[in-house]
Amino acid sequence: MISYTQVFHGTAFSSSSPKEVEILRDHLFCINANGMIEKVVGPEEDDYQTLLDTYRDTDKFHRLADGQYFLPGFVDLHVHAPQWAQSGTALDLPLYDWLNTYTFPLEAKFSDIDFAKDIYEEVVATLLANGTTTALYFATVHKEASLLLANICAKKGQRGLVGKVVMDDPEQNPDYYRDADAQTALADTEEFILAVKDLAKSVKQGVYPVVTPRFIPSCTDEALKGLGALAAKHDTYIQSHCSESDWAHTYVQDRFDKNDAFALHDFGLLRDKSVMAHCNFLHDDDADLFAKTGTAVSHCPISNAYFANSVLPVAHLHAKGVEIGLGSDISGGFSPSLFDNARQAVLSSRMLDDGVNPSLPAEKRGVRNSRITMNEAFYFATVGGGESLSLPIGRLAETYAWDVQIIDTALASAKLPIHNDKDDLYDIFQKIMYLARPENIREVWVQGEKVYSRAL
Repeated sequence: MISYTQVFHGTAFSSSSPKEVEILRDHLFCINANGMIEKVVGPEEDDYQTLLDTYRDTDKFHRLADGQYFLPGFVDLHVHAPQWAQSGTALDLPLYDWLNTYTFPLEAKFSDIDFAKDIYEEVVATLLANGTTTALYFATVHKEASLLLANICAKKGQRGLVGKVVMDDPEQNPDYYRDADAQTALADTEEFILAVKDLAKSVKQGVYPVVTPRFIPSCTDEALKGLGALAAKHDTYIQSHCSESDWAHTYVQDRFDKNDAFALHDFGLLRDKSVMAHCNFLHDDDADLFAKTGTAVSHCPISNAYFANSVLPVAHLHAKGVEIGLGSDISGGFSPSLFDNARQAVLSSRMLDDGVNPSLPAEKRGVRNSRITMNEAFYFATVGGGESLSLPIGRLAETYAWDVQIIDTALASAKLPIHNDKDDLYDIFQKIMYLARPENIREVWVQGEKVYSRAL
């Protein structure tokens, strides 16, 4: 018999397709030394009892208690790590004013490495406690602080994809917070890429450098072209904001006489490893370009309610073959929880489908076929995020990483309305997705390592 590093026993929920949740009742999950799921065994299989007898009295065996369930770890595709310090403030302002009044002054403080350390330690720990096992981070323009964030992800066991932000246009960025010029921005970015790639050699769960133009309005043509070249040279991920709001979308049209998607593509910034945040104003030809290039959308439903001036037609984009995951967009989104963002994704889609203007007749009020279900939101938060990053994460299946959150539905201080003799397992899944709070996340594992445990 193959020797496994760990064997987990319990009931799990995982997406088998965008609309279907697979229920794995009382399964065994056999984990190898690399933290990957090597074998999944159900009670009806021949070697189930043999594996149980072999492992259950060893320290390699982990059995869930009554009322506990496995969920895949969440994949957050859009986090502004420095903005954790301002989460929950100033969300009543327009995006342009919010950035210049609050966000840029805050991010400028990350030249102070001690200040950066405090915030970055806290945001990574907070996301892990909320079940986020993989996060795609914007840092700041500061190379040293950005590298510090990658190191903190490595130390705390989170799979971190980190970008040193580029914003070099002196006409669009404040003098106190921007790259000195395009050449400096590109040199710092390449040094950052090489440093994170070197760090990654010793990190089990993986850390990755990300080429990160903040968005087109903040960058010169020289910087955008150079970043596209660096991403190709080093085969890195790319992230930015795309067609987020009326202002940003119109700015790019005025500057290039084309939409964000085609402008970004011209600079070599749309590729299989690209993730673009928001994308509320994508036209169908933009979406087709995303699908053709393998570019993914990070859907940030809470943040969009504050700053995007619209609801993302997520069902329409997904039907066109665009890869989609969820993002918290801290701090444009106030919640670090992808549970909250999954719920808002469902709510926003229903509002788009039904419409929101009661003065219009029902048949003219909404955009039909825009609804998504919680099953789909769960898929976006897990499998969709993994596929967007082309990583084997987000599913509880063989050849995937053992990234899990253990949900305790029977916790006295946060008990869910579950009565096991009456509720079927799919109903329990729905109650978890709609009602779970951070207190219900008992443990979090990344790549077969326990990275978080909630004190009772």
